[in-house]
Amino acid sequence: MDITQLILDDHAEQRRLFAILEQIDRGNTAVLSAVWDRLGAFLELHAAAEEEIFYPELLQVGIAAHRRDGVEDETLDAIKDHNEIRDAVAEVARHAVGTDEWFQAVAGANEANSDHMGEEEREGLTDFRRLASLQRRHELAVQFADYEARNYAGVEPVDKDPETYVRTEEQGAGAPGDGSLSVGSLKNR
Repeated sequence: MDITQLILDDHAEQRRLFAILEQIDRGNTAVLSAVWDRLGAFLELHAAAEEEIFYPELLQVGIAAHRRDGVEDETLDAIKDHNEIRDAVAEVARHAVGTDEWFQAVAGANEANSDHMGEEEREGLTDFRRLASLQRRHELAVQFADYEARNYAGVEPVDKDPETYVRTEEQGAGAPGDGSLSVGSLKNR
């Protein structure tokens, strides 16, 4: 078991659920609502699990491999993307199920999520497979599966400030430095 594969499996399920929504008759609002409720909760659970387990480890292995700037940028972007996905999910809730506006909001959530998944698959997951041992990826997969199983009913959506997230995770990981947590390219912002 490998955390990168579990994340990819979640991505496949997200794509499948978006595709299901596209194939349900607009008038079948009960089914649209049920599938969307499942997908919306799953998107947040997946993001929360990544923020709790995957991204702190990506930062840690990147720092150890002297690739701080790269993994910081990837993590900052991922947290920003998660916030955009949360906002898109909230936008869906503002519209009556099955209306044109609702489908447009679902399409917006799909686009935000698809963009994030593509970047994560090309960058963060690839880097993590290169930098983390198979044993560590297995250990994290167990934690990731446990987190999602324990929170199967969903988690509270909470936007995070990307820079604060990175600083906090680096501090918790005992990042080397002068204690200022310079956050790579953020140091001079």
